[in-house]
Amino acid sequence: MATPLPDGTFVIVHSRWNDAVVQPMLAAARATLAAAGVAVDAVEVVEVPGAWELPLAAAHLADREEVVALVALGCVVRGDTRHFEHVADECARGLMTVQLTSGVPVANGVLAVERYEDAQARAGGALGNKGEEAALAALAMARLVAGFAR
Repeated sequence: MATPLPDGTFVIVHSRWNDAVVQPMLAAARATLAAAGVAVDAVEVVEVPGAWELPLAAAHLADREEVVALVALGCVVRGDTRHFEHVADECARGLMTVQLTSGVPVANGVLAVERYEDAQARAGGALGNKGEEAALAALAMARLVAGFAR
């Protein structure tokens, strides 16, 4: 028998940057949570400007007692400067720090890709949908962490 979902809120925090890639991931994450039995009113969606801002928003959201898991969604595409490395690496590090310090699972659905086409392939294209994958990870970890608390 599968561990039941914990009572509480699942938060999807997503970036506005690269919206054409992020919106299909957001839709897939919402659909995945709904298919798993998470009520619509138990899902909160928060938008931030870009991937750089995701960890700060996640940290504040993880501090809320009712939050059982977060799904972070965004997309960083390599450009002609090192900006890509700074944003992608520090976003991932920040999200990991949030989950380790708060104890609230944070699923990293932030794409870090070489080309925009690579992102499209992972946002409902030929390589699946990272939003769905991140939501599934959040569900699994929320159940796991809830089991630790018993």
